[in-house]
Amino acid sequence: MKRMLINATHAEELRVALVDGQTLYDIDIETPSREQKKSNIYKGTITRVEPSLEAVFVNYGSDRHGFLPFKEISRSYFNPEAVDDKGRPIIKDALREGQQILVQIDKEERGQKGAALTTFVSLAGRYLV
Repeated sequence: MKRMLINATHAEELRVALVDGQTLYDIDIETPSREQKKSNIYKGTITRVEPSLEAVFVNYGSDRHGFLPFKEISRSYFNPEAVDDKGRPIIKDALREGQQILVQIDKEERGQKGAALTTFVSLAGRYLV
């Protein structure tokens, strides 16, 4: 039986756990003093292209730049002439530093790492899928 357990006994922290029988399959801990940025959408600027990581770093207004993997970038942002002999885009030529890009936060910042980003924007909600 699936259940949602909510622990709101402390004002500084809200915990929600989703369980199926005795198995925990999701947990969310929210702290009101810390602003949640997940699912927020920003217009950012590519600050660094890293072919070795197959990713780019994006300045979207936070202290740390976000990490945007190549597979999370829509083809509409690629330079159409930057392809190899098999028709696949070459990351160092497909994107350029200073390029404007619309991103959504996929994963919050943790420790020393910036947020994980995507260009595939999702507006899911109660009345919109």
